[in-house]
Amino acid sequence: MKSFLKSTGLNRSLWSRLAGFTAMLVAGTQAYGAGEFIADSTRGAKLFETLQCVQCHTVGGKGGKIGPDLGKIIDRDFTPASLAATMWNHAPAMWAAMNARNIQPGDVNAQAARDLYAYFYSTRFFDKPGDAGRGKRAFAERGCTKCHGLTEVAKPMVKPVSQWEVIDNPVALAQVMWNHRQYMMDETGAAKVKWPELSAQDLTDILVYVRHLPNPPSKAPVFTIGTDHDGVAVFNSKGCPVCHKPGSGLAERIRGETLTAIAAEMWNHAPRMAAAGAKPVEFAPGEMEEMLNYLWARQFFQDAGNPGAGKRVFENKKCAVCHRDGGAPKIEGQSLTSADMVSALWHHGPQMLDQMKSKNIGWPRFEGSQMSDLLAFLNSGSAAK
Repeated sequence: MKSFLKSTGLNRSLWSRLAGFTAMLVAGTQAYGAGEFIADSTRGAKLFETLQCVQCHTVGGKGGKIGPDLGKIIDRDFTPASLAATMWNHAPAMWAAMNARNIQPGDVNAQAARDLYAYFYSTRFFDKPGDAGRGKRAFAERGCTKCHGLTEVAKPMVKPVSQWEVIDNPVALAQVMWNHRQYMMDETGAAKVKWPELSAQDLTDILVYVRHLPNPPSKAPVFTIGTDHDGVAVFNSKGCPVCHKPGSGLAERIRGETLTAIAAEMWNHAPRMAAAGAKPVEFAPGEMEEMLNYLWARQFFQDAGNPGAGKRVFENKKCAVCHRDGGAPKIEGQSLTSADMVSALWHHGPQMLDQMKSKNIGWPRFEGSQMSDLLAFLNSGSAAK
């Protein structure tokens, strides 16, 4: 250990600070894995201001112009892991810009990072790229215009699209679409037309289209997610275990998916349920949120990465030099999420950058799915061996 510290120039004080932070991080992730957690976009929005991110980054038309506009969704395909990767890649330039403007970085622990992620989700940061022109065509081709006027009532008792309050709330959207399916099945059955299936891309495009209509809902969306044991009761009460038995892999199939993609799949699921003889069920207010928290909350910060590829990333980015062989706190075999990686960057990054500069080692940059793969490796059983 002494020879390593001497050869790298790292001092015991630094290792002590890193060890203390890693212990805190591990304790936090163990609690995350075993107990309940919650991420709240309202808290995240406040953090975005108090951490002074808004001085450089614009969201919703408000903020600085120095950094990228986080409100733009054109040609972007971020996942939670790729956002963490982008922040790692951007970190040295971000710290330099903060130092130049005398901005002091606040504390971003694991909870704060989760809240920031929830805020980004509420601003549609994780939406897949969509196209309004395609959405307009899909809206017409799927027969939506027969009942749903855009700004005027097309059918009695049916609100025009411009009055839909759910288009900016992914959980409420999934619930409304699900509850709407029996009416749609009656309509398509009477008209003897095929059920209008929607791919995730179709629904994304339609949402981009309708969000650009005149007088869209002005209420800021709130996105709250957390583990909720009542979700199990909702899942059971709706008869879902009849087909989706424990161990069927339902949770794994939705890992890394957006709620828009899940809403589209649930919509397409309706005819299959009817064909199987399942009784139509609706979700009361709040029930969809509870069930999605049960099924999807733990998947929110995770992508479906490749552990084998992640092991190569761990080696190639020189993580093993310190975190396996060099005496730095071990990070393999932990339950880490993309939000934890952001929190670790905030605490550990500046010291890490200084030490790497002193040894002429390049700052690690992540491309494509490398962060997702790295997390998959760190969380895998093989990483702990």
